Amino acid sequence: MDADFPEDAVEVGRISGAWGVKGWIRVEPHASDPQALFSSKRWYLRPPEPLPPGPARAWPTLLRVVQAREQGPSVVAVVDGVGDRDAAQGLRGARVH
Repeated sequence: MDADFPEDAVEVGRISGAWGVKGWIRVEPHASDPQALFSSKRWYLRPPEPLPPGPARAWPTLLRVVQAREQGPSVVAVVDGVGDRDAAQGLRGARVH
C-alpha cells in the first residue's frame, strides 16, 4: 500500500461514473446509509478490481471532496481536479475508502 494510504481504510463505495457535464462523480455506497461518504472531505481511492482492459494508467490515491449530496440511491460529488465529464468518467470503477 501507499505510504499515505491509511492502514485502517474501509471500502465504503465505488465510483459508477460521471453525473452531469461539469465533472461531478456518482458513487454507489455499499451501505444503505451513505453517512461514511459524508463524514470525510477526503476519499482515498483504489483502482477497480479487476483492472479494466487496455493500457495501464495511474489512478489518483486521494480525492478532496468539495461538495457531496444524495441523489436517489447514489451519492454525487464535486472533487478537486475533476473538471469535466470525461475526467469524472475516467474514475469509473474506482473503489472509495
